Amino acid sequence: MLPALLVGLALALGSMPAAPPVTPPPGGVDLDYQLGGAVPPAATVGIVVRDRRAAPEPGRYNVCYVNGFQTQPDERRRWRRHPGLVLRDGGRPVVDDAWGEWLLDIRTGAKRERLARIVGRWLDGCAQAGYDAVEIDNLDSFSRSHGLLRPGHAKRYARLLIARAHAAGLAIAQKNWADLDGRSLGFDFAVAEECGRYDECGRYVASYGDRVLVVEYRARDFRRACAVYGARLGIVLRDRDLTPGGRRAWC
Repeated sequence: MLPALLVGLALALGSMPAAPPVTPPPGGVDLDYQLGGAVPPAATVGIVVRDRRAAPEPGRYNVCYVNGFQTQPDERRRWRRHPGLVLRDGGRPVVDDAWGEWLLDIRTGAKRERLARIVGRWLDGCAQAGYDAVEIDNLDSFSRSHGLLRPGHAKRYARLLIARAHAAGLAIAQKNWADLDGRSLGFDFAVAEECGRYDECGRYVASYGDRVLVVEYRARDFRRACAVYGARLGIVLRDRDLTPGGRRAWC
């Protein structure tokens, strides 16, 4: 209790620096979703989303992609150094078969704190690189956990990452999980994959207004999303592998 009281007193006396300001993305602006590799964006694009290991695009609003609830397929060696932080079922890592990613074990407060320190360093790196915001992927990993994770685990862990992002001056996006109003946790905007396909865009709009970035991978879903929300939201059609030279279209 004493450290918390001291921190509160220090803040009250102004002896600790205030968190930098957080700026959410502009609404209704074209975006490019470049996780597979960075390329110069089209002139009409105002928001660029790139992997945390890529540099932001000068002169645009930049969102840094961080896989905060699962592992990247090419980073298994890193996570083998933290075996207790990988979710296991019968001793074997639980895998998101669609992407070949291991799920992280967010079931206890101690593990969430350890994971938040690791992922938090990546968030700090995004801020230092010049990004404006961060997208934390796989908030809904509990739905692929064989029942080992619960929504409450995800919410408690998300709050830690939101606090760390805001402390670094980054806005932070709710990624998927359409049934959640992420504003209650502190999210600033949403990144919605295939909300046109699954008729979920309206749920995000109800929470975030025009601060919803929509990514579709099928032309018919893209046309559907554009017909209803094209005048209000940033919507992009991409190839599913997000290749640098792959398909791109806007409403």
